[in-house]
Amino acid sequence: MKINHIGFAVTEVPATVELLETYFGMERAPQTPVSSKMAFLLDKNGSLITFFKADDAFYPQIFHIGFMQETVEQVKELHEKITAGGYNPEEIREEHGRLTFYFMAPGGFMIEVNSLIEAKRPELKDKVNSN
Repeated sequence: MKINHIGFAVTEVPATVELLETYFGMERAPQTPVSSKMAFLLDKNGSLITFFKADDAFYPQIFHIGFMQETVEQVKELHEKITAGGYNPEEIREEHGRLTFYFMAPGGFMIEVNSLIEAKRPELKDKVNSN
């Protein structure tokens, strides 16, 4: 089974779309609207994420969306790019055999970026990846 889509209520649709297109390679779904009120984005596997404007969007502190990178070097590079882009990510840290960091998306939810440290978690190499 594959997840078809996930829907988010966000406070800033255009800024959220720009972030996900710029840093995470998401693309606007063909023949769907992108406006200040809604957007539909696809990842490279064809999973759809929908965003709808809500002034009262609120997520618990632990809620986040995670983007797995293939290498720890990619985590470091993305951290630098996101920082240079004006976002305020946490410092990169090692956690549970992964290199990871979190930051707030402009729409009001948390994003995690991580990669396995294969030497520390070799049993997960073929089970958890960026594909």
